[in-house]
Amino acid sequence: QVQLVESGGGLVQAGGSLRLSCAASGRTFSRYAMGWFRQAPGKERDLVAAISWTGGSTYYTDSVKGRFTISRDNAKNTVYLQMNSLKPEDTAVYYCAASGYGSYADPNRYNVWGQGTQVTVSS
Repeated sequence: QVQLVESGGGLVQAGGSLRLSCAASGRTFSRYAMGWFRQAPGKERDLVAAISWTGGSTYYTDSVKGRFTISRDNAKNTVYLQMNSLKPEDTAVYYCAASGYGSYADPNRYNVWGQGTQVTVSS
C-alpha cells in the first residue's frame, strides 16, 4: 500500500496559481488511480480531479474545469494538481488520495489518504 504526502499549498490572491504535489511511497504507485479532494469548513470532502493509473484519462468536477489540471509522473511516484485562476471559493484543505480498484472517477473507491494541505485564496 502506498503512503501519500502532499505539498504546495499556501496563500494566494484571487486569479493566482498554485501547484500541489503528492509524493507516494511504494513500488506500486503506477497501479493506483489518483485523485485530489478538497474540504472547506463545514462542508463535505469532494472529489475535485482524478487521473487513471496510466494517466490517459482524467476527471474534473464542473467548478474547476478549464482552471485545474491533474497530471502524474509514475517514474517519480508523484501526482500534481496545477490550479490556475484561483477563486476564493477554492479555499479548502486539499487531500491527495489513491484508489487501487474501481473507477478513478468514483470518489467512494479511494481508500488511501494524505494528510492534506491548506489552500487559501484571498479576494
